Amino acid sequence: MTGLLTLGESMGIFVADGIGPLDRARGFTLGVAGAESNVAIGVARLGGDATWLGRLGPDATGALVAARLRAAGVRVLAVPDEAHTGLMIRYQRSSEFIQADYHRAGSAGSRLAPADVPAAEIAAAGIVHVTGITPALSDSCRAAVFHAVDQARAAGVAVSVDVNYRGKLWSPPVAAPVLRELVSRADVVFASPEEAALFVDSDDPVDGLAKLGPAEVIVKDGARGCVALIDGVRHEIPALTVTAVDTVGAGDAFVAGYLADRLAGAGAEQRLRTAIAAGAFAVTVPGDCDGLPDRSELGALGGGDIVR
Repeated sequence: MTGLLTLGESMGIFVADGIGPLDRARGFTLGVAGAESNVAIGVARLGGDATWLGRLGPDATGALVAARLRAAGVRVLAVPDEAHTGLMIRYQRSSEFIQADYHRAGSAGSRLAPADVPAAEIAAAGIVHVTGITPALSDSCRAAVFHAVDQARAAGVAVSVDVNYRGKLWSPPVAAPVLRELVSRADVVFASPEEAALFVDSDDPVDGLAKLGPAEVIVKDGARGCVALIDGVRHEIPALTVTAVDTVGAGDAFVAGYLADRLAGAGAEQRLRTAIAAGAFAVTVPGDCDGLPDRSELGALGGGDIVR
């Protein structure tokens, strides 16, 4: 296999209908969420090979996660666990504010461990992708992420890290040294300016992250587009103008677009333009991963040259 291998927690998600307080919701839509599995789905939708590794519980939610990922074209390496599969409840409190409540403490996903990560799978991958979410879930998850990264480096496999800081999981003083160490072992790193500022002391987040070692640094900045330093060359790509319906999952779509094109052998600017288009497309559709585009759909945003 020469595609993407990613590992982390995937959960069930209940999304409240409409806008307003949770207790006023008239119904819920059940889906699947998780940064790493979102990226795997995004890569698969864009024609790449993608594998997701994680623990799932012996419940309907775990079965749903596995089924949805496989239906999206993702290869699933599910480690069975006796604990429950994690859940998220998301509701739009106002037109400007989305709230998410997590039920993941002690979940199957939080029990991921180094022994769950097969060395042969790592060595066969084209890219190993991890995020800053999984190390925050538990000590064993943190160990599993660093184990996978170290295995990839030893095998000469590219390591991709999306900082993806979550304040509900850990505080900046606790997160900063872990994230800094993780980024220092990466070949490709994605972060927002605010995430970079957690552990990089520089007025230029791109330059600060690059000094930690990654050859490909991409700072994603929402409606302002992205700035990147890739193999010593700086790129600035503006965002596409779209009407945002749901911004959740846009960062994962961006990462998926970049990594899918990297796996396909595209040049740096082409990767970034695909990333921008994928992220823009994602915000026009509700849901974490349900609206991730395929190649033909990217052209609908005016990026016809992206479709290959």
